[in-house]
Amino acid sequence: MAKQIPVYLFTGFLEAGKTKFAQETLEDASFNNGENILLLVCEEGVEEYDPSAFAAPNVFIEIIEDESELNAENLNALRKKHRCDYVMVEYNGMWTLDTLYNNMPREWVVAQEFLFVDSRSFLNYNANMRQQMVDKLQSCELAVFNRFPRGDEELKLQIHKIVRATNRRCDIAYETPDGKITYDDIQLPPPYDLSAPVVEIGDADYAFFLQDIMDQTEKYRDKVVRLRGKAVTKSRSLRPGYFYFGRDVMTCCVNDIRFIPLAAEWKDVPGLKNLGWYTITARVDIRALPNVYDGPGPVLHAQSLEPADPPAQEVATFY
Repeated sequence: MAKQIPVYLFTGFLEAGKTKFAQETLEDASFNNGENILLLVCEEGVEEYDPSAFAAPNVFIEIIEDESELNAENLNALRKKHRCDYVMVEYNGMWTLDTLYNNMPREWVVAQEFLFVDSRSFLNYNANMRQQMVDKLQSCELAVFNRFPRGDEELKLQIHKIVRATNRRCDIAYETPDGKITYDDIQLPPPYDLSAPVVEIGDADYAFFLQDIMDQTEKYRDKVVRLRGKAVTKSRSLRPGYFYFGRDVMTCCVNDIRFIPLAAEWKDVPGLKNLGWYTITARVDIRALPNVYDGPGPVLHAQSLEPADPPAQEVATFY
């Protein structure tokens, strides 16, 4: 079996702080302990690396100028050229991460993935380059928002909501201009009352509800919920008596809209209009459904289904 090569991946847009963090990491003797390190630089900004400050003279820098250079043959040749034990990648913010993940040599394994963001430009980037931002957010383990204005709780809340809409598990850190780092500890309650006899899921809250019930399924066991959505009755993946109930959801941009439903059970599925809009009142059950969920998942045990008009905004979003 080939030896695994750990990869440390730093993502973010130009001037987001990737080079600074990588430089400091390589100056740390506990990380840079003498084993050969290949540093792949896919984006050259104003700040440059200072090899004279590295903890050891064992770092070999290679510039990747074009996305096409990210292929297994080339990457493996660069590693073998310098006989490297580790790889660090400062990634180009305009390149999709799939290019790297799909073309790394088989023995390369991403050990850690960090995202760096300039807090001052984050909202603008997210509004105008949402697809690229989601691409970097969805798999990072730590998102560092540097140059964060001290005390700006409103910006912190906006950042929290946007990050959590894409990645529920990554850590979020805020670094002020003076270098002070704090970690995100915001715990937002769901936008509906889970203690109510019937939990009313508003049209604007469908995306949050779907993500939350899939992430924290047990929290919804035996809850009675009411929400509006479309019924899909024609599916080979469901046995008789079941259908899909859900909404079209935009996860990042108009090019990434897809129907995301939950399984539902009803006494008269043939009587439902396929792709018709309904308001469902249902008790949430947790059970295994082969070909639907990998393991036990939420099933809406319908108590009533009433025909409904489509919501004003048919496509659900996270914010």
